[in-house]
Amino acid sequence: MSVATSLVDDQPGRVCTTETLYEFEESPLLARQSRQESNARSYPRRIPLALKRAKGLYVEDVEGRRFIDCLAGAGTLALGHNHPVVIEAIRKVLDDGLPLHTLDLTTPVKDQFVQDLFGLLPDALAQEAKIQFCGPTGTDAVEAALKLVRTATGRNTVISFQGGYHGMSQGALSLMGSLGPKKPMAALLANGVQFMPYPYDYRCPFGLGGEQGVKANLHYLHTLFSDPEAGVQLPAAVIVEVVQGEGGVIPADLDWLRGLRRLTEQAGVALIVDEIQSGFARTGKMFAFEHAGIVPDVVVLSKAIGGSLPLAVVVYREWLDTWLPGAHAGTFRGNQMAMAAGSAVMRYLKEHNVAAHAAAMGERLSEHLHILQRDFPQLGDIRGRGLMLGVELVDPSGLPDALGHPPAFGRLAPLVQRECLKRGLILELGGRHGSVVRFLPPLIITGAEIDHVAAMFGNALAAAIARL
Repeated sequence: MSVATSLVDDQPGRVCTTETLYEFEESPLLARQSRQESNARSYPRRIPLALKRAKGLYVEDVEGRRFIDCLAGAGTLALGHNHPVVIEAIRKVLDDGLPLHTLDLTTPVKDQFVQDLFGLLPDALAQEAKIQFCGPTGTDAVEAALKLVRTATGRNTVISFQGGYHGMSQGALSLMGSLGPKKPMAALLANGVQFMPYPYDYRCPFGLGGEQGVKANLHYLHTLFSDPEAGVQLPAAVIVEVVQGEGGVIPADLDWLRGLRRLTEQAGVALIVDEIQSGFARTGKMFAFEHAGIVPDVVVLSKAIGGSLPLAVVVYREWLDTWLPGAHAGTFRGNQMAMAAGSAVMRYLKEHNVAAHAAAMGERLSEHLHILQRDFPQLGDIRGRGLMLGVELVDPSGLPDALGHPPAFGRLAPLVQRECLKRGLILELGGRHGSVVRFLPPLIITGAEIDHVAAMFGNALAAAIARL
């Protein structure tokens, strides 16, 4: 096991002690992965670990090193790794001899899954909800949603938002705000997607921020829908993340969300809410859109819904259910183990009021981060909801923008990520210029573990800044 010991000087606002630091050398497993896997691989480049076992909040690599996992399958592992209720549910499917592959034929497990899911939906949506099981990824759910709304409305265009992320297939990529992954596909992505500014308060696209920025954004959308000279066709749908994840953990203003819902309803435009990462108690509500008290027309769901196994669904209002039999299909849409595990997770979340716990733990972590901010001006913006939090790193010596905020510090972020990893903390980056450190821990994280994560992050931040 590769370790090193480092003494970080005690400074205000930081929990600094003698630390045992991991050192990383390329193991045979990692070398083979690098040699044999695609150049498109992503996480192993930033998190060079070969994992052996996992439990709850923790993972262990083949060298016996232990890490706190605050990536958690990019938000998939609501209850952490190998939670007992998930393992029990999977075992029961195997022990009962249930067919593991059923296409879209029903089973008692599938029926229970649907009832459990509908039981979590707000009543106004559950009363008229329909569900489509898709292929096993969130991307496939997005593709299905696009097909659904275009069929129902007879219109082809879709409005998406700057900073949005909805998957990596052709249709989903067309909705993505990030330009990098789209460049090689440009000729294939000209399919009627119009991008709008997202209400990003810290970097307001209108240079206003606050209530003024929200009003300007909604006015712009209203004009787009109502002005016959706007140059944009009335869309089939608007697709939005209530909290942008990959885009930098940006929570939408709740008044803006209510205004968006009002405008789309008035115009007869379907509102698609992407809850793939934010759903199932992560933001402090069962679904992130509940913070605004709105009822979307379509909700796309994946990640946590499968209890760590691949599963994706689209839930939508009955008025959209006009597509023909076979209009959307997929071989792997009948994953019985995923449905059983998903049901177990949904019941656990509800019975143990995990949403409230996530809200409390998110507040606790946010408090720690704001204390660190007093001593580290590089912590520019701390934001999110529940246990979906992000910290935008900034260069305090850089030229401020129109709102007086220093520029993003993309060079610092990977240094912080690496220093966290050396201390046994797995975090991911995102946002513009890769400058946002993201916290997506399992929702079962305890207060003491939150405190420990914050202390590790503080030490890592100090070490990273010292390396600049």
